[in-house]
Amino acid sequence: GYIGLEMTEALRERGIAVTLVEMADQVFIPADREMVAPLHQQLQLQGVDLRLNNAVSGIAQASDGLTVSLKDGGTVDCGLVILAIGVKPETSLASDAGLALGERGIAVDAHMRTSDPSIYAVGDAVEVTHFVGGNQTAIPLAGPANRQGRIAADNIFGRPSTYAKTQGTAICKVFDLAIGMTGLSEKELVRLGMDYEKVYVHPASHAGYYPGAAPMNLKLLFDLATGKVLGAQA
Repeated sequence: GYIGLEMTEALRERGIAVTLVEMADQVFIPADREMVAPLHQQLQLQGVDLRLNNAVSGIAQASDGLTVSLKDGGTVDCGLVILAIGVKPETSLASDAGLALGERGIAVDAHMRTSDPSIYAVGDAVEVTHFVGGNQTAIPLAGPANRQGRIAADNIFGRPSTYAKTQGTAICKVFDLAIGMTGLSEKELVRLGMDYEKVYVHPASHAGYYPGAAPMNLKLLFDLATGKVLGAQA
């Protein structure tokens, strides 16, 4: 995810050897795998030991640091382990308080109120409605969390304010590349059973006759019948 990739870059910039272990077959899970393939190449070009389709099964103290055991039976000796493996929101406090939970987090209305009108919830722990798909989901990003906090504060102090769903727009720098996306990915469209078509284009970042143009990979997902844009990745 974002934190794992950003820490990998920061440590490599300081000349520290990095092994990046990812349980899935790709990094930057929200995007589609073919759009992430250049990131895998970039990580390896920058000297990162990338271990996809693997997972950490244990961490043990060693005489000169730590030994990390991997699911495939391998081990990695290291001096520091960073766990950036958030999978689901921590909702035990809400559950203990008797608040309603959805499949993806704490259930809230458009005013960020929980099932108890005296209690508000915002940020990574709440379930949101996707702006494009209309489905309930969890999208742990700083921008929506910040906006939700302001909306909750407005309502607490008597100013009617509503949250207008989450589109999931995000971007992450990975060494010499940047990957960004908005809306629904192809794998999410498949999971939701939505009809779509897709197109790939590979333009330059600006007019080719001006120096410094770099190639871009763009993927656009859309509804063929209406032309509605469903998602984009770059």
